[in-house]
Amino acid sequence: MSVLRSATLLDGDALAEGLRRQMTARAAQLRRHGITPCMATVLVGENVASASYIGRKHADCAEIGIEARDIRLPADTAMPALLDQVAALNAEAAVHGLMVQLPLPGALDDDTALAAVSPAKDIDGLHPENLGRLLAGAPDLLTTGLLPCTPHAILQLLRHHAVPLSGARVAVIGRGPLVGRPLAMLLSLKGIDAEVTLLHSASRDLAEVTRRADVVIAAAGQPGLVTAQMIRPGAAVVGVGITYGADGRMVSDIAADVARVAGWVTPPHGSVGALTRAALLQNLLMIAERDLA
Repeated sequence: MSVLRSATLLDGDALAEGLRRQMTARAAQLRRHGITPCMATVLVGENVASASYIGRKHADCAEIGIEARDIRLPADTAMPALLDQVAALNAEAAVHGLMVQLPLPGALDDDTALAAVSPAKDIDGLHPENLGRLLAGAPDLLTTGLLPCTPHAILQLLRHHAVPLSGARVAVIGRGPLVGRPLAMLLSLKGIDAEVTLLHSASRDLAEVTRRADVVIAAAGQPGLVTAQMIRPGAAVVGVGITYGADGRMVSDIAADVARVAGWVTPPHGSVGALTRAALLQNLLMIAERDLA
């Protein structure tokens, strides 16, 4: 850990623990009003990583006091059967939010599954309607919107550590639909006001752009992609993309030497996983709290 001494550690796990305590109180308040917050997850097939992710989400629910339904479908499930299952959960009033775990196996289409979830129950924040509100910069989005979970987790992490964002130059590496693209939209919203550059595999002079940035966020899934030579001294650096080494350990997009020049940096072995799960359940509780109105 000595390499991290020069930079403030952006500890997503610690922040997630605090958010779970807050959500435990919110869930208890809902139950006092006769409302049991309920999440449903749909997993198709036997992908080991996906099953592990689902297990962690359900463990968080048990800790917080949220009912969690674990729906498993066989790998040979046809698209109509999956859509029927999603439609049934959309229609069930007791289920406040649901998600289909991605990626789907075989010929099943991820985008079709995401679009089938009711936008009002979309705890992933990835339904086209909710992404459209993000793109449009809906004025109430930051307080009442269902935000994409990993981008929201990153925003909360930066805000918690008082990383300046208004007018800051932010370089986002990775243009994927789950993190990079919606994150760029989120950070440029009115009220956050960052100046965002979205970079990707075809970008020229990547290092030149990142060296000018006040905040660098890497969501590329390329181990050690961002090195100390690419970072302006004192910048905030967030590693979102992870891969697994030969020893089975998680490896960040951010090289270890970045901690010697950065002002803030995420740890080398994962940073926002627990915080992303917390953002998912924040969406769930926001939906359930609408029943109090």
